[in-house]
Amino acid sequence: MPNCGEVWVLSGYPDKESVVENGFLAGNGLNELIEVYMGDLIGESVFEKFGEEFPILVKFIDAADYLSIQVHPDDAYAAKRNIGRGKTEMWYVMDADEGSELITGFNQPVHKNKYIEHLNSKTLREILNVEKVNRGEVFYLPAGRVHAIGPGLLLAEIQETSDNTFRIYDWDRLDDKGNLRELHTEQALEVIDFSLAEKYKTSYLNKPNIPANLATCEHFTVNYLHLTQGINLNYHIYDSFEVHLCLEGSGKMEYNGGNVPFKTGDCILIPNELESVRIVPEKSVKILEVFLENQK
Repeated sequence: MPNCGEVWVLSGYPDKESVVENGFLAGNGLNELIEVYMGDLIGESVFEKFGEEFPILVKFIDAADYLSIQVHPDDAYAAKRNIGRGKTEMWYVMDADEGSELITGFNQPVHKNKYIEHLNSKTLREILNVEKVNRGEVFYLPAGRVHAIGPGLLLAEIQETSDNTFRIYDWDRLDDKGNLRELHTEQALEVIDFSLAEKYKTSYLNKPNIPANLATCEHFTVNYLHLTQGINLNYHIYDSFEVHLCLEGSGKMEYNGGNVPFKTGDCILIPNELESVRIVPEKSVKILEVFLENQK
């Protein structure tokens, strides 16, 4: 889509797999590493559940126009239809133009017939929850929640490894051949959660040097770290890999006598066998810390 830039920063998705750039493993795909190192890389319980497929996908999304209104299936629906995994995701707003907005969920109680009436009359936006968006805000999107990204937003997205998206409405745009884009009306009706949430924006403590939880679910745990001083992170209690996605700033990660420098946009995969690291910011750094827990 010409009005959206999307980068898959860390991926084990087939044909879109992250590849090692340097060192003796250069040229190997992420899932190939899992095949060799198994639980030492991703955790024994994670390997037992997901095998050689890396279970999360990390993206950056830069939208210059409203993206399509869409919904994702859950794991049960995806398994029933033999289409891989479902898709629960989370957005962290890295940057937002003044007045930027996004759609997440409904703004009133909605039943299927009411939804269909608005869909057919192209007034769907009237019953959808539109949020004004600011930098640093967080939105958790469980499978089944209708959503759309608005223009002027740069997002970091953490999600299940899945590309299952049911397009509901695409603002009547035409593709490069002059045709309307395909919609998935019937599939969407089967998976939409019509319930009204109490709130759609995630509240969290945003104070330097105090880790804050942004999301915890069966698919991923995401914490936010805003660091102005060094911090030791101990991972021996988790049977999981860890991912550090740098949102802003720069620093280095120290481990077992070695260190890895990082800056805005970098993504570091920490193997399960590495039980602790130390993060040292250059001045100030903001990081999303991602891992899985309770996979047994």
